[in-house]
Amino acid sequence: MAALAAGVAGKALAQSPQRRFYEAADAMKRLAESRGDQSYGAVLVLDGAIVGEGPSRVVTNNDISAHAEREAIRDARRRLGRQQLAGAVLYSTSRPCPLCEAAAAEAGVSRMYFGPSLIDAGPPRIGG
Repeated sequence: MAALAAGVAGKALAQSPQRRFYEAADAMKRLAESRGDQSYGAVLVLDGAIVGEGPSRVVTNNDISAHAEREAIRDARRRLGRQQLAGAVLYSTSRPCPLCEAAAAEAGVSRMYFGPSLIDAGPPRIGG
């Protein structure tokens, strides 16, 4: 019975509209890896559209703050021309670190999902 439930849950996840956002984050992870950087990726979504993309750039930019999540937030701010990203959802290939979570909270991100199972991390908090 557990195998059946797991199969049904996996099928539901595969059909989830959120799945494409995780896949976009995973593409950012692969881009980071192809450039010799850490294997992390993230995207920021607002109103059903990707508004920010972030491959990790810690190594390539020699910048310890260039985590994928913060890069996605920076990209969205550039694209949208504003600092506040109220209502946006962050999708990341792994659990955001406390500093990335704080950056998401300060930007007004409403929710975070991470990993291939799309774990719901809830709303970001300042101070992790």
